[in-house]
Amino acid sequence: MIVQQKLGNLKQLQTTKKIDWLPLEWYETNKRILHKKTLSGKEVVMKFLKENQQLTQGDILFEDEHTIIAVEIIECEAIIILPKTMFSMASICYEIGNKHLPLFFQDQEVLVAYDEPLFKLLSAGGYDVQKGKRKLISPLKTTVAPHGHSSDTLFSKIMKLTTSPE
Repeated sequence: MIVQQKLGNLKQLQTTKKIDWLPLEWYETNKRILHKKTLSGKEVVMKFLKENQQLTQGDILFEDEHTIIAVEIIECEAIIILPKTMFSMASICYEIGNKHLPLFFQDQEVLVAYDEPLFKLLSAGGYDVQKGKRKLISPLKTTVAPHGHSSDTLFSKIMKLTTSPE
């Protein structure tokens, strides 16, 4: 079966149909071409034509009169960070962003896929970090798309906010 677009999400749907889950790792959710099997063994080939096709928990990839194929994000080892202050939040995000690692934010926790050197760095920095299992489903958007509708860069927007007109 070839899938070229999402059909919606289970959050917006009330259904009694059987759900056949398609398990994905967090890092597979933004792939444009992917071959996977559902839990029942159906082969699914995803060929997304649009840019920035981000899959998330519960996205519907196929639906017929009896079955829905939906995305199930698999839990993974993660660094769980509980910032105590906004300064701590900014410092943590800076440290992680400096390593160009994707950040996730859900249930008041900052999450990043487990990385031993980063875990040790944050622990040594005195941050409240834990290792645990989480579904990484809510990525933080940390970049500005270069082909947006505005010609302002992120830097120019920040400068406008921090400088006063003379």
